Amino acid sequence: MVPGGNIVRRIIGRAMGRLRRLGRALQAELRTAVRRGPVRPGTVLYESFAGNGALCNPEALFRELLRAPDMKNLRHIWVLDTLHGHRAFQTEHAADPRVRFVRYRSLAYYRALATSQYLVNNATFPPEFSKRDGQVYLNTWHGTPLKQMGYDMPNGAMDSANTLRNFVAADYLLSQNTFMTQQMYEKAYKLRGIFDGLVVEEGYPRVDHQFLDQEQFLAGRADLEAAGVDLAGRDIVLYAPTWKGDSFSAPEDDARKLCETVQALQTLLGTERYVVLLKTHQAVHRFAASNPAYEKLLIPNDIPTNTVLGLSSLLVTDYSSIFFDFLATDRPIIFYTPDVDEYSEARGTYFSPAALPGPVCSTLEELGAAILETVAHPRPESPRADAYQAWRERFASHDDGLASQRVIDVVFRGARDKHRVLSLRDDPRTSVLLHLGGMRSNGITSSALNLLNSIDHAQYDVSVIFAQPRGTQQRTNQARIDPRVRQFHRIGGMNGSKFAHLRRKLADLRRDPSFHADSPSQRTLWDDEWKRCFGNSRFDIVADFSGYSTFWAILMLHSPAGRRSIWLHNDMSAEANRIIRGRRRMRRTLPAVFALYRAFDSLVSVSPSLSELNRKALRTAFGLRDEQFTFARNLVDDGQVRDGMRVDLRELPDHPIDPETGDTIVPKWARDMLIDDRSAWFVSVGRFSSEKNQARLLRAFALVHLENPSARLVIVGYGPVRAALERIVDQLHLEGSAFIVGPYSNPFPIVAAADCFVLSSNYEGQPMALLEAAIVGLPIVSVDFDSVRDALPGDEIHVVPQDDESLAEGMRSFLRGEVIPSSLDVVSYNRSAIEEFQAATGGVRMIKRALTE
Repeated sequence: MVPGGNIVRRIIGRAMGRLRRLGRALQAELRTAVRRGPVRPGTVLYESFAGNGALCNPEALFRELLRAPDMKNLRHIWVLDTLHGHRAFQTEHAADPRVRFVRYRSLAYYRALATSQYLVNNATFPPEFSKRDGQVYLNTWHGTPLKQMGYDMPNGAMDSANTLRNFVAADYLLSQNTFMTQQMYEKAYKLRGIFDGLVVEEGYPRVDHQFLDQEQFLAGRADLEAAGVDLAGRDIVLYAPTWKGDSFSAPEDDARKLCETVQALQTLLGTERYVVLLKTHQAVHRFAASNPAYEKLLIPNDIPTNTVLGLSSLLVTDYSSIFFDFLATDRPIIFYTPDVDEYSEARGTYFSPAALPGPVCSTLEELGAAILETVAHPRPESPRADAYQAWRERFASHDDGLASQRVIDVVFRGARDKHRVLSLRDDPRTSVLLHLGGMRSNGITSSALNLLNSIDHAQYDVSVIFAQPRGTQQRTNQARIDPRVRQFHRIGGMNGSKFAHLRRKLADLRRDPSFHADSPSQRTLWDDEWKRCFGNSRFDIVADFSGYSTFWAILMLHSPAGRRSIWLHNDMSAEANRIIRGRRRMRRTLPAVFALYRAFDSLVSVSPSLSELNRKALRTAFGLRDEQFTFARNLVDDGQVRDGMRVDLRELPDHPIDPETGDTIVPKWARDMLIDDRSAWFVSVGRFSSEKNQARLLRAFALVHLENPSARLVIVGYGPVRAALERIVDQLHLEGSAFIVGPYSNPFPIVAAADCFVLSSNYEGQPMALLEAAIVGLPIVSVDFDSVRDALPGDEIHVVPQDDESLAEGMRSFLRGEVIPSSLDVVSYNRSAIEEFQAATGGVRMIKRALTE
């Protein structure tokens, strides 16, 4: 009996959950409503670090626009994380009717985000952001990178998902120097060929603050004194480290350690000539600022960082991009990196410590000595003087105090011809976008990964899209994507009103194939979602490689250009009637996908016979054309199979773990497979689901086992009918002889240890398991289905009718030595499969066209 208190808590919990869902729904409706408003000419929205202050490049551009005589008509909106803080900045502009403030992610924020003509951000707008027609988006970013960025980082594709989404939506990307353009934008974020805007390589506006005349210099020091910093006429040594994220347990711990470092350094230097001040990363500042003990050493957020750089005599940093800004001052830089080995391994940097334009120290004592040595022997006499000048020329040559004016010339005045404005769009390769599906471990995912590994990346610029992976399987498979591939992770949800989404879902139910395009409101809904996911990106080829979802199929159809294809991985008519957990769960959803087929240029099955089967089943019922139907066989990853085979079966990481000792528990069936006792082991690999019909395999094996008690069967996989298969093993008294096992991320040692592969499916597309079994070199027995005879290039599969006795007889044929081992010429097969992919998607024609232009 559940205690009364628990019942009350559950009731309250459910009620709160409903209230939260209602609140989210209301927010979505309000966001939709404000997006209906017109874009307001002459309105500029500024956001820095999600509203953490009026900071960085947006702040510098804002002040320059306020000063410009020809920009007096502009109206300025600043995003702040709270309207109760940042008082100095708000007070400064309170009397200016052109300037107002909105709270981050408030309704006023979303209204301003949806209706401002100009959008200026130094980081990223949130996932719900989708730029509208008539808006101009300038992303300034916040520094030339020393630490690795984007896809160069460990797990970079996932961590950079929202950044990439913002970049491709931008009309302008601001670059401090050529290195930033090439290394960060072009390479680390893979923007070459996909970014449709322009890169403005004219230095950083924020660096303009560093060029101070005597009056400004004295005023800046006075501002620090007024904020509680005790300068007492001393020179400033500024310590400005980066934020190391997950390497610290919490930002407050980071703040405490940094302040302790400053205090220790101040002790080493003494208090007469130098004052050591701390500029923290935005992620740490509020924790440091909340401690009164740090007030006298902490740089306030309301004073621009680059103004403080202009006031500082020397900079101490680690991996922060701030030192690139400081190069423009021609003053010394010292690097304090006590964790350099750990950081390089966890994150990585683009330059080694030895290459940096200043001494590199690993202890506070070394740092204190380096500061005193640098002051005693000014940089022109330093061994690193030549390096410093080379760095200054390479990275700060555009930082001359006038960058803000040049950027405004380009973005607000349209004077592109006068300045360094670059396009990254030029790429002779054919651009391809593939939707990969749910990224679970199945045949579709394996086929997609193999295609990405095998496609010629010198001819194709490949992008993929899928929902941001959350589960272990999805993350594991995402990590296997070829690093040359650009990954769009769909984060956040589709914008639009609940009524619009209800109409969308009703159109699916009534299988209306054109409602998404014919209804103006629905067309806007889907076009907005395309822009939310891909910004201004355009692709030559767009393909729904999964082919099971109306959402993804429709989204692919809203690509602004390109040849559109959708994959048919199975006998799709049979799939619509497949029973999943006792119900035909795709009986409504798949026909809605079929109704969309007529809008695609090609319907790609995974074998010639499967293409003919799908043509006969679907052409007339859904008004399709013969020329739409084509095929491209699945590719296979020979290296993955052969490398996987070499793993010791006893050492597979998916074996159970002893909770007390942490040791791997090797199942008895796995140990027995390695014993040479003349037992014949049959193996089957596939999802535990009704269409795979492993129940038939178990019944057939039971007949064989009666005559050959030493025969064994292992079925590897996962899925909804596992419990039912285990019951059949018990009912047929096959315990100890037939085993239902898995999931195994690497099943190939199991397959390699077996003697014969068996497939018992009711229907299939082109089973990846058969291709992989052929690479292993196993004899193969399969029941007959429409696409089995061209599942492999040769005729080595021993095909039998779809009944228990016939399958049992096929297994007996193996035991009699009548089924020959299979084989696969992987190189020849994959070459043909790639040619089929090119023909099916139109890639061949596009490549030939590019070569002749």
